[in-house]
Amino acid sequence: MTSPGYVELLRSNRTFGRLWGSNMILYIGDWFTVLAMFILAGEASDNSPLAIAGVLAVRSFTFAPLEPITGMLADRFPRKTLMVLANIFSFLTLTSFILLGLLDSLFSVYVLAMLLVLGRATYDPAQTAYLPRVCDEDELLTANALISGGWSASMGIGAGIAGFVISQYGVETGLMIDSVTFLVAAVVISTLPHGGPDPDEKRGGGAVEMFKDIFAGWGFILKRPEISRIVLAKGMWATGGGAQIFLLIIIGMEADFGDISTGAAGIGVLYMARGFGSGFGPIVTRPLMTVTRYMPYIIGLSLGGAGLLYVGVSQAEWGIWTLILVFFSHGCSGISWVFSTTLLQRRTDNDWMGRVAGTDNLIIVLTMGVSTIAAGYILEEGLVTLREILLVTGLVQLAVGTLWLLLASPREKAFIASRAA
Repeated sequence: MTSPGYVELLRSNRTFGRLWGSNMILYIGDWFTVLAMFILAGEASDNSPLAIAGVLAVRSFTFAPLEPITGMLADRFPRKTLMVLANIFSFLTLTSFILLGLLDSLFSVYVLAMLLVLGRATYDPAQTAYLPRVCDEDELLTANALISGGWSASMGIGAGIAGFVISQYGVETGLMIDSVTFLVAAVVISTLPHGGPDPDEKRGGGAVEMFKDIFAGWGFILKRPEISRIVLAKGMWATGGGAQIFLLIIIGMEADFGDISTGAAGIGVLYMARGFGSGFGPIVTRPLMTVTRYMPYIIGLSLGGAGLLYVGVSQAEWGIWTLILVFFSHGCSGISWVFSTTLLQRRTDNDWMGRVAGTDNLIIVLTMGVSTIAAGYILEEGLVTLREILLVTGLVQLAVGTLWLLLASPREKAFIASRAA
């Protein structure tokens, strides 16, 4: 695998540069709404762990049934149009909730989360399928690393700023800022060129034919082990990672990070560490991802590393070491994320890419939802302590990383060797 540098790609591929810029705008805005929903759910439920976990669980369980459908749509309809419409829908949804004052109950917070997920579930597979049409094969690893790095930097910036803004000016201000980002991103994306599917790739038919396409996509994945095992990679991380993302909220509400208060600001700084770490990992290790002899082991090692570092989080006193361990753990998860996404794009034909991306998203969000709600219930019932459940999630990720190295790595090595022959 060869790959251009980051600045080189942004200079030479202006289309990708605009797509990446619009994503940065979206991702920064996202964290204003996400943190606002955490705070609103806590206020409506006397800081119930299960109610706060419900925000993430509702998002995941809404994503899950939509992803196969929206992935299929990305193989049937113009991907650029889907991305624009998704952002316009999210803008109208968020502004309606703000103007009509529909944020005064836990139920309304969950409804808002569900509707915003509808927009994102449409956007994500369309963007994933769009990318290989505007980047050539050699550019894909760099492009995915930049997108992941952009998402991560945006999370760090967005979560940090959002935590401060919401703690100082309230949740409504944070939501208004996010609504503007949807509109700006829609305008930028509307200037991009057509990114497929081409007219000869479009398929007609009604609802029955569309659902046949979904099942055909699953059949395509199952018949190709080199794709199906990669589709499982993010879901393997989410077995513990879904709970960990929720548990960061609880740590942020309880911990004292020096001059940084608890609540929105505490959550913001932890998510900032998570975000910057997720970008740091793949950007720094991108050269290693191009080395053939390392490729079969990257996913397993990164999954195990993410888990080992959360074992450390469970043992360390809340403070600077918590932030450092969270940073490097999510650096490992970012490596797995970028590498697996790149492999899927390289191994999948264009007319199947939307459905493969949708299935990839389906597995991770469904696993995250189960992991999150389980952790919320366990804490709500007082079955274990916060530190004990952090330890369990880390050990689970260590276990799945070991399974990858034992079972998947030999098959990856054989597949790569067969392609090189």
